Amino acid sequence: MTGTSWQRSAAGAGMLLVLALAGCSNREHAAASAGTAGAVASPEGASLAYEHDVEIQLEASQIGARVKRVADACQASRFGDCAVLQVGQQGGEYPSGSIRVRIAPKGVEPLIGLAGEGGDVASRNTQAEDLAQQVADTALTKARLQKEHERLLAYQEDKTIKIADLLVVTQRLSEIEAGLEQANKDAANQRRRIDTQLLTLRFQAPAGQRSRSEIGEALRDFGATLTTSVAFVIRAVAALLPVALVAWLAGWIGLKLWRRRRASPGA
Repeated sequence: MTGTSWQRSAAGAGMLLVLALAGCSNREHAAASAGTAGAVASPEGASLAYEHDVEIQLEASQIGARVKRVADACQASRFGDCAVLQVGQQGGEYPSGSIRVRIAPKGVEPLIGLAGEGGDVASRNTQAEDLAQQVADTALTKARLQKEHERLLAYQEDKTIKIADLLVVTQRLSEIEAGLEQANKDAANQRRRIDTQLLTLRFQAPAGQRSRSEIGEALRDFGATLTTSVAFVIRAVAALLPVALVAWLAGWIGLKLWRRRRASPGA
C-alpha cells in the first residue's frame, strides 16, 4: 500500500470514529435532556388528574423569601401556565411555609427545583385520580340535554301548541339550559384538572433547628413550669389537709376509747 493510500484510509477511519463518537454524544445528550425535561402527564386518551405533595427542609431564615420567590415565578408563568391557589407562612419558634399552585405538567419539575435550591427534599408523593368515568358521564349528560333541548325547541315552534303546553315547554327549556351550563362548567373543570397538575410545596426548618428551638423554649418555660408545679402541690395539700385532719381525729378518738376499755375492770 502506498503512503498516499494509507493516509487516505487512516483519514477515513478517523472520520468514521469522530462521527460515531458524535452520534453517541448526541444520543446521550438527547437521553439526558429527555430525563431532565420529562414530566408525568396524562397519557394520550387517558383522563388522569395528577397531584404532587412535596416537603422541603430549608433554613428558617430563608422560608419566607423562598415562598415569595416560588409565588412570583408562578404568577410570571416562568415555567408555563401557572396559578397560585394558596400561600401560607408561620413564624415563631417553628417557622414554616406552604404554597399550592396549579401548573402545566412541564413546569412541575422546574418549580420543585426552584423551591428546593439550597435545601433538601424531605419527602415527595405523587398520585393521580382517574377522571375517565366523570368525563364520560358529563359528556353523556350534555348530549342528552342538548338532544332534549333541540326537540323542545322544535315543539315550541309548532303553531298549534296550546298555551298551557307552551308554558310547560318554556319552563323545561329553562331547566335544560341551566343543566347544560352546569355540565359545561363540570367539563371545563375536568379538562383543567387533566391538562394541569396540582402542586403543593411545604417548607420546614431542618430537624436540628427545631430541636434547638424546643430546648430553648423549654428553658424559657422553666420558671412557669416550676411555678405551675408548686401551685399544684399547694392545691393538693390544701385539698387533702381536711381529710388528713379528720382521719387523725378519728384515729385519736378510737385510740382513746380502746385504752379506756382496756383500763376498765370488766375488760
